[in-house]
Amino acid sequence: MHYNGAAMNLSIDDFEYELPSRLIAQHPSQARSASRLLRVGAGTIADHHFSELPDMLSPGDLLVFNDTKVIKARLFGKKETGGRIEVLIERLLSEREALAQVHAGRPAKPGGTLDLAGGLEVRVLGRVGEFYHLCFPDGATVLELLERHGSVPLPPYITHAPDAADERRYQTVYARSPGAVAAPTAGLHFDEPLLAALAQRGVEFAYVTLHVGAGTFQPVRAKDLAEHRMHGERYEIPAATAAALERTHKRGGKIVAVGTTTVRCLEASAAQHGAPSAGAAETDLFITPGFEFRVVDRLITNFHLPRSTLLVLVSTFAGIETIRRAYRHAIEKRYRFYSYGDAMLVDKMPR
Repeated sequence: MHYNGAAMNLSIDDFEYELPSRLIAQHPSQARSASRLLRVGAGTIADHHFSELPDMLSPGDLLVFNDTKVIKARLFGKKETGGRIEVLIERLLSEREALAQVHAGRPAKPGGTLDLAGGLEVRVLGRVGEFYHLCFPDGATVLELLERHGSVPLPPYITHAPDAADERRYQTVYARSPGAVAAPTAGLHFDEPLLAALAQRGVEFAYVTLHVGAGTFQPVRAKDLAEHRMHGERYEIPAATAAALERTHKRGGKIVAVGTTTVRCLEASAAQHGAPSAGAAETDLFITPGFEFRVVDRLITNFHLPRSTLLVLVSTFAGIETIRRAYRHAIEKRYRFYSYGDAMLVDKMPR
């Protein structure tokens, strides 16, 4: 699903900016809610800390979280020639099968096998677009084998090898549905004391599930936004969440999406059904300027890579010039960027 309206006249070059490498966060803040929070509204940019979030929301508002859980999706191995193999799971298909990126020098051949760490012999069943369809050995599920032999799939711009701290911090405190290969990073700032303070404030919580795939890091290869095709992701909206969204809307509360994945989930369902509908579905929605947001009023999000679909989404939500000003301010004030970085609370652009 693609909305090309104003995107017809936009290039990915319109979403470029220069970031000093020192501002790419390599480790999380000491405490989750100790990160900084840039408040971005119509004509307003203000510096805060994430722990101040309860003061910026109102009783009766609804925070919607993505409860996906990051799996240890990266596996390594060696070819008979001694060459290195790296497998990054994209999506679990069943208890024994998965789609994955495979980097092995030469393309893996359908019908062949990959010898991975822990003595795993994984069969290559075929290709699905740019991914490989893999079958794991009997005796344990893919999830169990990944937990045993895999490593945390930190993003490519984090340069250290994952350690025990990453296993804990590259995961939200409310994660409960295994399947993501990248964290919904806006949620990393929430800890139990902050959630308790929000509940005491009268803010309500609801959850969706969208398993973030490795495709979230894929660059936009088409210069013209209207030509880019988004990777597909599966999501689920529980009946309780659909009901909470409707209640909040009726009482005039704000729907606050925690992360771009939550936005895609809610808006994809609303685009199809008129309002978010309970159930599971697949989306390849690419939100570009011209898109009409039906559900989300405010967005909590991290700072995103230049020329990325996520930056395009946030710019569509708040306005391109507003986000350009916000990013310039964040760079000037030395905010920390990307997955382990700081966050923004962004209001939807007035229509």
